[in-house]
Amino acid sequence: MIHYPQLVALGYLITVVLFVFGIRLLGSPATARQGNRLAAVGMLIALIVTFVGLGALPWLAVVPALVIGATIGAVAARAVRMTAMPQMVALFNGMGGGAAALIGADEFLRRTAHLASGVSTISPNNSVPIVLGCLIGSISFSGSLIAFCKLQGVMRGSPITFPNQRIANGALLAIIVALGVTLVAVDASPWLFVLFEALALILGVAFVLPIGGADMPVIISLLNSFTGLAAAISGFVLDNEVLIVAGALVGASGTILTQLMSRAMNRSLANVLFSAFGSKTSAASDVGPSADQAIHSVTAEDVAILVGYARQVIFVPGYGMAVAKAQHDVKELATQLEKRGVQVKYAIHPVAGRMPGHMNVLLAEADVPYTQLYEMDDINPDFARTDVAVVIGANDVTNPAARSNPSSPIYGMPILNVDQAANVVVLKRSMNPGFAGIENELYYNPKTLMLFGDARESVVHLVAALKELVPAN
Repeated sequence: MIHYPQLVALGYLITVVLFVFGIRLLGSPATARQGNRLAAVGMLIALIVTFVGLGALPWLAVVPALVIGATIGAVAARAVRMTAMPQMVALFNGMGGGAAALIGADEFLRRTAHLASGVSTISPNNSVPIVLGCLIGSISFSGSLIAFCKLQGVMRGSPITFPNQRIANGALLAIIVALGVTLVAVDASPWLFVLFEALALILGVAFVLPIGGADMPVIISLLNSFTGLAAAISGFVLDNEVLIVAGALVGASGTILTQLMSRAMNRSLANVLFSAFGSKTSAASDVGPSADQAIHSVTAEDVAILVGYARQVIFVPGYGMAVAKAQHDVKELATQLEKRGVQVKYAIHPVAGRMPGHMNVLLAEADVPYTQLYEMDDINPDFARTDVAVVIGANDVTNPAARSNPSSPIYGMPILNVDQAANVVVLKRSMNPGFAGIENELYYNPKTLMLFGDARESVVHLVAALKELVPAN
């Protein structure tokens, strides 16, 4: 006969295995959905065995919360547009951090309420993880809410700074650390704890305010790792093995992804966090095109002829495609090209968009085959053999200045080598610079053609013009 402790241990083991395999499958767009389902099943098993192991459980208090939470999650996941996926990820991640902070707060208040007479602190074995979990979870919660507001347009996406901001943030962190030490070693006062929590929430806000919208892929990954770490610490507080393992997996994967995102921009994590990159136009951006540089503006009909008789076309999507909600129309354009015998590929830059894998998610929604999606390192050698590269709303990730101009703020950043294609078509609303605030040298390349206008409308006109062409031989 299997007793409750053995059943719980077995359930947690199955959960951990499902989490590991789920994360492994998330590494490829082709298997990501399967990995997500495996992880969801693992979480369901963890919930069931946890409740069974608790025995006498106030079900009337827990079940309604489960139903409400599951309903909100299901409705939000189905209703959210793919273009709004980054802000939903930020919001849900913040909820995880907030939950970890609430667990720590409940444990702190519960344990301090039962302190013996004359004892002012709880055991460091309990107080240290509680304080750390509350601090990290609170930063993740409030920081994720600010990220959500920036991505949703509730507040401006550019860095929000003020004089001596770093000094103020450093002083705030020092006060929080001092309060944490006091709570652990001197006086576990509930009022000090409330102040500690409030300042931690403020620090989360101050932490994300100076981060620009284009750096959100890094910040979302970092905040995700914070949430995972807070969850793991909550596992120690609650003596729950599966929470420790799950939190550690999320924290480790988020940390690795943060490093990969930073490397993709050739910037250190400290530079992303503290430089307020994009808040001011760089000196390089103040220098306009030289006298021998010219823009070659074309019509949709001109572009349709160019791509309609090509052998290979590579689409380069960016945030502009997401804003215009043009992914379905891009897929339709690709379908029309394939009917004419044109080979179509998609080049995905690691930091294109506002979250890791943003372009993959959008194109998957439009039913673009996973086999046509190529990461930067895999697709770059193909540009030299490509007839037309079509850039749709991507800017800094296609700027040749990253390779050729040592004075450029993006110098050294790995880019997509679209300038090596025989012809380049750029779909863009205007000549406004990208996040880095600098001119894109690609636009003045003699073989670059600019199709100005809303990306979705431009693609729709392209599809219509392409259908009118005489079929290729």
